[in-house]
Amino acid sequence: MRILGIDPGLLHTGWAIIDSVGSARHYVASGVILPKTSGALPSRLNEIFCGVDNLCEQFSPDECSIEITFVNKNPKTTLILGHARAAAIVAVANRNISIYEYEPNKIKKALTSAGHADKDQVYKMVRILLPAATPKTPDESDAIAIALAHANMSKFGF
Repeated sequence: MRILGIDPGLLHTGWAIIDSVGSARHYVASGVILPKTSGALPSRLNEIFCGVDNLCEQFSPDECSIEITFVNKNPKTTLILGHARAAAIVAVANRNISIYEYEPNKIKKALTSAGHADKDQVYKMVRILLPAATPKTPDESDAIAIALAHANMSKFGF
């Protein structure tokens, strides 16, 4: 099974592609979609949509896992993050790819055994579990973690 992991964000949308065969996980690719910060919101959302759509075209994932938006102290930030997440979801759904959503704490717990692990702990586990992966940003590392968590949790029906 080929999995697309997405860490949504309006400034940086991390993405990762991994292959999962039985209990084996193989790194394929990862990166970050960087919408132009000078663009208006609709333009930036379109860049996220098109970027994710291109990933689906290029890598043909079987499933997609995406982080659920957590509520920030600032409701406007939460709403804008929700827009970025929706743009990614629509791009995947438009290609009839199954989408699975996971809370940040469950992703961290699935990888590090600690639901409140910090970004450095997540990065280290990504490197241990997928030595071929060399994420350059926290968003990219988180996207790999999201894909790995789905590969591990999906076999248990989570």
